[in-house]
Amino acid sequence: MVKTKKIPPAHNAYNYPLLIKSLLLSGVRHAPEQEIVSGHTLRYNYRTLNTRIRQLANALTNAGVKPGDTVAVMDWDSHRYLECFFAVPMIGAVLHTVNIRLSPEQIIYTMNHAEDDLVLVHDDFLPMLEPIADQLTTVKGYIQLSDTGAAATGLPVLGDYETLLAEADSVYDFPDFEEDSIATLFYTSGTTGNPKGVYFSHRQLVLHTLSAVGTLGAYKGLPLLRSDDVYMPITPMFHVHAWGVPYVATLMGIKQVYPGRYEPNNLVRLYREEKVSFSHCVPTILQMILDSAEAATTDLTGWKMLLGGSALTHGVAAQATGRGMAIHCGYGMSETCPILCTTYLREADYALPAHEQVAARIKTGVPGALVDLKIIDANGKALPHDGTAQGEIVVRAPWLTQGYLKEPEQGAQLWEDGWLHTGDIASVDALGVVEIKDRIKDVIKTGGEWISSLELETLISEHPAVASVAVVGIPDPQWGERPVALVICAANEQVDANALKTHLNQYVESGRINKWAIPKEIRFVADIPKTSVGKINKKLIRENELSL
Repeated sequence: MVKTKKIPPAHNAYNYPLLIKSLLLSGVRHAPEQEIVSGHTLRYNYRTLNTRIRQLANALTNAGVKPGDTVAVMDWDSHRYLECFFAVPMIGAVLHTVNIRLSPEQIIYTMNHAEDDLVLVHDDFLPMLEPIADQLTTVKGYIQLSDTGAAATGLPVLGDYETLLAEADSVYDFPDFEEDSIATLFYTSGTTGNPKGVYFSHRQLVLHTLSAVGTLGAYKGLPLLRSDDVYMPITPMFHVHAWGVPYVATLMGIKQVYPGRYEPNNLVRLYREEKVSFSHCVPTILQMILDSAEAATTDLTGWKMLLGGSALTHGVAAQATGRGMAIHCGYGMSETCPILCTTYLREADYALPAHEQVAARIKTGVPGALVDLKIIDANGKALPHDGTAQGEIVVRAPWLTQGYLKEPEQGAQLWEDGWLHTGDIASVDALGVVEIKDRIKDVIKTGGEWISSLELETLISEHPAVASVAVVGIPDPQWGERPVALVICAANEQVDANALKTHLNQYVESGRINKWAIPKEIRFVADIPKTSVGKINKKLIRENELSL
């Protein structure tokens, strides 16, 4: 780096560290009576939130948690989880948000790899945890999380969460420490090998929060989260901090609704009863919401939804738009905290009727503030942002993870040449709009030509009889690979393979795809395999197709 002149600090000047505790300062000032809602039964205000965070800090300290220790949480999305988002890192400990959808073997691996000291566990997960407890080599104790009465357990429980909070002092002076201290840790649910530990510092989380406040609410073309909105996450809090939005919402002092276990009818009821206006989720959950019985009799107009995690097809977006939802897409990954890009609508887009805005709304979007993004070829050469050239997205931003826990070699590979490599292929147009074409590992190479599985999924989804679709490439002795499509039909709809091929042929005639991109095999299925966070599991699909 270039050497520059530095201004020496004044005597006794305070060197303000970027710590998560600072995110709590503003919400209670602007909206002390604003509500935090958990399920259909519990609600309290921001004053109480701040008090409970201090009580939890004392309860954890009384349980023996020290700075540098790791506290694991196994819970549904709740007020307790929100309190842990703050109290655990604010006392200098590390919050490990356990992916409760992993297999028991993977949960054992992640908890031992993280060296968890204390576990906060909901009653629903006791049957999962009790059989493996003797294999958790570093865990010293448990705190029980209950929605009604505490369930019986043989685990060495230190007490019930609410009881421990009630017994704890409501005063806690949160210390200053280095802003680069690790605050949170979670594990990617990758399709190969053991999950990898992704960690973030206080500084990274604060900067991501500040950027997200502007990205999600400051622009006319991206009006998702303002102070008068009501926020309900539909992305698990164990996954990338629910995309970091609980930190944003708490800083802003807006009403927050935590739904507990995700059940589509319950989500719609909470949306209706609590007047939710902003949520985020993966496309598969959106489809489940749209198909739910409650949605059939509920006006969804004005429900702003940020979609990410996997590609949003035109068909699902059109269905949601037709119900009055305001759809935007976001882009990022576990390693990026996660928000990098979001759909940004311009005046010309808003001038169109709602159904004609869908094409713009499902684009990956524009990089947010402080995000340095480019696309490169296989040799690392930067490619032009002309909307045509396609290359791998590489990024820099002040909140990207610096590596993987205890895996320096994989971290070095992630950060090759000083840029974080996403593994996603995209184009970028002259206005900076990013459009994901495919994952490097999912693009289909047939006869020397590249086919985007995401493009095919989008086009197939536009058929009105299609509810969900996944396209993968499998080995072919003649062409190298060939595309295979798995299709779930919409309720009360029927379509056959020939009709879908005819549907795709119109895009051949228009020049959007080549004729060899049309899958010769289209399989109609009842379900499409998903990962633990709801993404389509293409690795498993490929393995299943090869075994047929």
